[in-house]
Amino acid sequence: MEPRTNEDLSAHARLPLPPRPPHRIASEAEALGVARALAGDFRREAALRDRERRLPWDEIERHTASGLGAISVPRAYGGLGASFRTLMEVFAILCAADASLGQIPQNHYALVRHLVEFGSESQRRRFFADVLAGHRLGNAGPERKARAALVNQATARVERDAQGVLRASGTRHYSTGAMFAHWMPFRAVDALDRPVQVWVRRTAPGVRVIDDWDAFGQRTTASGSVVLENVPVGDDDVVALHAGQDRPTLAGPFSQLLQASIDLGIAEGALEDALAYVRDQTRPWIDSGLERAHDDPHILHEVGALAIDVHAAREVLAEAADLLDALAQRPLTEADSAEASVAVARAKVLTTEAALRAGEHLLELAGTSSVRAAHNLDRHWRNARVHTLHDPVRWKVHLIGRFVLNGEAPRRHQWN
Repeated sequence: MEPRTNEDLSAHARLPLPPRPPHRIASEAEALGVARALAGDFRREAALRDRERRLPWDEIERHTASGLGAISVPRAYGGLGASFRTLMEVFAILCAADASLGQIPQNHYALVRHLVEFGSESQRRRFFADVLAGHRLGNAGPERKARAALVNQATARVERDAQGVLRASGTRHYSTGAMFAHWMPFRAVDALDRPVQVWVRRTAPGVRVIDDWDAFGQRTTASGSVVLENVPVGDDDVVALHAGQDRPTLAGPFSQLLQASIDLGIAEGALEDALAYVRDQTRPWIDSGLERAHDDPHILHEVGALAIDVHAAREVLAEAADLLDALAQRPLTEADSAEASVAVARAKVLTTEAALRAGEHLLELAGTSSVRAAHNLDRHWRNARVHTLHDPVRWKVHLIGRFVLNGEAPRRHQWN
């Protein structure tokens, strides 16, 4: 990566603005309309932001001000209580415009769901009120292999010091959203080695968010490192994950639904760019005898096959979202939890394949001129390749096979 200028460094060391009350979205239809309007604006400089690795601070502020960040807060706590289907659609819309920008709020919504599933009543009231007031949530995520042999291994601890104050220390990585957040929850273990989720302010003493994300795709998510050094923690800022770890929840399937929605958005954005480029700029091959590239039977076949892939991925993902919505209306059983995980896994396989194929075939369909740096069309494949590695799709196929053939329920964690 090229050295950054002083101006660049200030952008990459910036703190979020103080929260301000956002617009209150009144319906799910309005939420989709707001997402489409933002996507139209975000799409205009998506290629430039990726090429220059310009972090989308202003765009994230606009996303928050729009009210989209509050739509998943349950109605009982003053929010819209948006359906899983609507959240899926919002993510696909935004990620089709800019997959990096669209991914940044992912952990925000996942953390809201964690509070629904694992938070105490007082924690729900406090944190949901903050979200409704414009606070952003960003996860300090899994650690790298050098510090954690397994992706779910905690590398942070929260314990009381000699004065009885809870303090957290440790390191985290893959922390999408932390750079832009007001609250920065992270997984840790307590003094009894039990899993907990610790909520700290992004600006709390001892918190450092380091912009060392240098992947070739999803370049502007700022998914870098977090260092915690004796960070003071309020007693009610620790969510006892261990208290609910043995009961079925929708936290894992919902997290995976969001991941698959990001991939769907990448696929749809790549397909849209492919169609536009072929119509407007691709020349017919010299031996085709055609005047227009978009009449080429080979291109028509490839576009048709790609459109089928993307449409199938969308429909299976929508089916999974609808299932989660139905399951959320009743007490969840072990069988329900397994069904939800398998349904989302099926969708994740298809959205992964569609995103990778669309990103690759875009360039093949568009032709030589499409690879110019000015177009930056390779970002679609780069984004798909990087994002789909978060949870290997080969294990989704394995999960489905074990369930279908042997009736084995998937293990419960945030990647299932």
